[in-house]
Amino acid sequence: MVEEIKKLIEQAIDTTELRVDGDGSHYQVIVVSEQFEGLRAVKKQQMVYAAVNEHIASGEIHALTIKAYTPAEWEKAKLFV
Repeated sequence: MVEEIKKLIEQAIDTTELRVDGDGSHYQVIVVSEQFEGLRAVKKQQMVYAAVNEHIASGEIHALTIKAYTPAEWEKAKLFV
């Protein structure tokens, strides 16, 4: 399922970095994209949710933690990841 989630996000968002981790139905994603420039955190998360919504609706994904960054934000944040 990790690879499927990566594929779905990559199809929907032009990512510069993408990390997906999880087990069973709980997943964590880090998405870095220039498409997030100028967007608020909620809008960034909505873009990621939209990419995997089918799996959330079906119950395959029960919980999804999203960290979405622009490349500049990621440069600062990855010091703490």
